[in-house]
Amino acid sequence: MKPRAYLLMVFVVAVWGSTFVLIKGALADASPGAFNLARMTLAFALLGIAYHGSWRTIRSSHLAAGALVGLCLAVGYQFQTTGLALTTPSKSAFITGLVVVLVPIFSSIPGIHPPGAARPRWNAFLGAALAFVGILLLTAPPVAASSGTVSTQITGLLPDLSSMNAGDILTFGCAIGFAFHCIALSHVSPRIPFQPLALLQVGFCALFMAVSLPLIEHPHIRWTPRLIVALLIAAALATAAAFSIQSWAQSVLPSTHTALLLTLEPAFAWITSFLFTGERLGLRPASGAILILVGIALTELVPQPHVPSAHEA
Repeated sequence: MKPRAYLLMVFVVAVWGSTFVLIKGALADASPGAFNLARMTLAFALLGIAYHGSWRTIRSSHLAAGALVGLCLAVGYQFQTTGLALTTPSKSAFITGLVVVLVPIFSSIPGIHPPGAARPRWNAFLGAALAFVGILLLTAPPVAASSGTVSTQITGLLPDLSSMNAGDILTFGCAIGFAFHCIALSHVSPRIPFQPLALLQVGFCALFMAVSLPLIEHPHIRWTPRLIVALLIAAALATAAAFSIQSWAQSVLPSTHTALLLTLEPAFAWITSFLFTGERLGLRPASGAILILVGIALTELVPQPHVPSAHEA
């Protein structure tokens, strides 16, 4: 059973990584908010059919929890897809992966700390520091150096924060949103069965996206084969099916193994982007990407009670 769980989790991570390129292409035919709303509405319909027997188990006390988790999920996806329209797929994936680093850091804040969860250890803070340096190298170009003196060469190694891509900044907002989504799940999931929670959070996510859509953009959508294929894969494979597979696999595999498999998502995104769009990372951004992966892996070396994922719903 464990070999099957490993293979299925690698498949899930590969699907998540490849969807960055897929969605990037689909955004030529739809605005980010419109794409997200269509994706979550379709995913909600699919989950509603798959878990049709769970509708009657939903209680009124579940609604507030589902709304909170759905709100965090909507914030994460809105930032991610809007940022993806302005940056590259591999950068988006690496920055989104920071959620693994942010969850233990945010969990140390009083009032947010999940009940019974362990406090973050030294490795979490060191991993966060490495990932922070990595994101600066990945997203911010160096300060221009005008001469060859030692001082200007050192200055040229520093990041020029004023030249950061707006898409990269928005994507970092998505990592924050997904981190709070993971923390919210750790608070409510022990009290609510998996199936009704899945229905409620995806349903409320679609609702919040519908309400916010006219406030964040002028939505447009052009139904092309490329867009339809992207929606079907994103909703059916990357959301409904992947969430179900991950939930089963995490009941079989050690949490640290699952977390380390999730760190492969940015790598799959970069490989897919290289094969289909020819995207290449220079020495500086590639070094930043490696530091992010090292920071994520270091954070997960010490087991955590909850394994965060950017795609848990």
